[in-house]
Amino acid sequence: MTQQAAITIMIVAALSLIALGVWAWARRSRRDRGIQAPVGEAPAGATTTAVFPVLYVATTRGGEPLERLAIRGLAYRSRADLTVTDAGLALDLTGQPRVFLASARIADVDQSTVTIDRVVERDGLVRLSWRLDDGTVVDTYLRPQEASARAVADAVSGLLTPTQTGTDA
Repeated sequence: MTQQAAITIMIVAALSLIALGVWAWARRSRRDRGIQAPVGEAPAGATTTAVFPVLYVATTRGGEPLERLAIRGLAYRSRADLTVTDAGLALDLTGQPRVFLASARIADVDQSTVTIDRVVERDGLVRLSWRLDDGTVVDTYLRPQEASARAVADAVSGLLTPTQTGTDA
């Protein structure tokens, strides 16, 4: 095989892989078109309790850390600020409208080690589980930049609605 033929084959293979990736992302975007992130501001009078610079990693189906969702405003990895208030939390991704999650939407917060495109040290990610308008739970993964994942998770956990424990008699 000549050098020119080998180069041609490599170019065709690379272009095929790029086209396949574009096709797959377009399909995923169509599939997730109906999912909306709750864009908005915190209610008037909400008190800010903490602000954390984070790296927004991904939003996935609840309990499926390798199934990325292509939600408008949350589709791509980005630097962000996570603002925790007494009414909920706001996520400000670079170049995107503010996403505000009222405390009633937040289902759980914990630490994680792996999600799509990211593997970090043990418990180095924050996994924020929240509800869409239809009640479906999704997981958003954040990588804290200046604080530990535990500190961020603890700050957010104060927003969780206490659940009833024990049995009803």
